[in-house]
Amino acid sequence: MFASRLPPLLYVNTVNGSIPASAMGTTLIHEHFLVDFIGADKIHSDRWNKDEVVKKVLPYLLEVKKHGIKTIFDCTPAFLGRDVRLQTTLARESGLHILTNTGYYGAVSNKYLPSWAFTESHEQIARRWISEFENGIDNTPVKPGFIKIGVDPQHLSELHQKIVKAAALTHLQTGLTICSHTGIAVPAFEELDLLQRMKVHPSAFVWTHAQSEHDTTLHVKAAALGAWISLDGIGWGDLEKYADSIENLRAAGLLNKVLISHDAGWYKPGEIDGGNFTGYTNIFTSLIPLLKRRRFTDRHIHQLMVKNPQEAFAIRVRRS
Repeated sequence: MFASRLPPLLYVNTVNGSIPASAMGTTLIHEHFLVDFIGADKIHSDRWNKDEVVKKVLPYLLEVKKHGIKTIFDCTPAFLGRDVRLQTTLARESGLHILTNTGYYGAVSNKYLPSWAFTESHEQIARRWISEFENGIDNTPVKPGFIKIGVDPQHLSELHQKIVKAAALTHLQTGLTICSHTGIAVPAFEELDLLQRMKVHPSAFVWTHAQSEHDTTLHVKAAALGAWISLDGIGWGDLEKYADSIENLRAAGLLNKVLISHDAGWYKPGEIDGGNFTGYTNIFTSLIPLLKRRRFTDRHIHQLMVKNPQEAFAIRVRRS
């Protein structure tokens, strides 16, 4: 194994407490266990039976564990099905490190934003997220390991600018990395500009779903600024295009700014047996063999799956 480049005191928050970032091992940074699309005004944890969800999800976690995974991020935000008690049970039963999040998801025309997100200031919203970091989520000791927000794939609205500003303040207070469901480059660069004006360095920002931007020169531009380029959806996406994007960033000397994950899973309350569930193995069974045919070495794969997640998510404030 290659040694971590991170100082030993840097850590991440899992649902079972903090661990050294160097202990994360092989990591999937964007997956889901349960997602409820009913909307923020209707969602409630009574809509799902935790035992039934565990029965459905656990075999997929045990399956990916056989591929060497030690850490997995559940990127489901609050008001979309984030359930830290469920996550804690799955961590215990699987033996995996699981990270959860704080933040609000403004994408999909604000369907998943709570009512107060429309009326409160970004300072007030940030205080809610900081409280979860300091005091725990939903009356539990579980603390978030990252910030998850979402914006629509267009110029940032005033509301979404407020969400980004709240994320900036939360980062500056907590050191949590900001993952933003973004997609194309237009809002991504607006977010980066806004964060830098809030004195947050681009290295604290993960451009989630960057594969939606087909101009890969913009991936290089953002990564050169210091942002993380997250290529998600490998559970069902065109593997050749993912490999092209990764190879393009490697050629630019920026493989150290790439994150990859499946965006898979998704037990869906209201559907029979939670609906169709996509597993977390496509990277290992399909993408990595493809990358190796393109002359990616074990060291390159270690960079993508071990070193980059540690560097991206180790908790510390990154100021512009």
